[in-house]
Amino acid sequence: MQVALDDYVWAAGLATELVNTAAAVWHGEDHLPDLASLVTFTELHGSDSLTALARRARVADLRAVHELRTTVRELIDHPAPDRLVAASALTASVGAITLLADHTPPRWTASLRPGATVADALSLACGVGILGVVRALGVDRFRACGAPTCRGAFIDTTRPGRRRYCMPGLCGNRVNVANHRARRAAAREGT
Repeated sequence: MQVALDDYVWAAGLATELVNTAAAVWHGEDHLPDLASLVTFTELHGSDSLTALARRARVADLRAVHELRTTVRELIDHPAPDRLVAASALTASVGAITLLADHTPPRWTASLRPGATVADALSLACGVGILGVVRALGVDRFRACGAPTCRGAFIDTTRPGRRRYCMPGLCGNRVNVANHRARRAAAREGT
């Protein structure tokens, strides 16, 4: 598996999705409880090579993914620049950096070492995403979800940098519906 260093938007999105599978985000329900859910996660958010690694995963690999998820969550929750760079450099240490000079323009990629696990691949992607966002967008893009009932977190890679929710389609809609209902109730009380 290779991750282009300029693909930090995809990689940061993968890190966000991984973090938001935790039981704390879903009020006690872990969204990566077993190996089958890990395969499904990589099919939805990863690449074919990541999914192939997930299909060969063992229970120990799943535990390593859970540990990675905790590490990435701590980085998002406490985004001090020096801490992010140091920790994500360690996270990305499972691969080798290569210059692909035959591309126009040339591209730098991070590749997994032979024998890497799915946890190694996710670690590499998360490290590239975190380092890319720190370099290109800044540490203020690491945020907690703005929905009052959500415990999710995310890395905002949108151009304007105004994303407020970890899952806009879910958390954002819940907030909008609650606001709409509150306005309707206030209007009924005022008439």
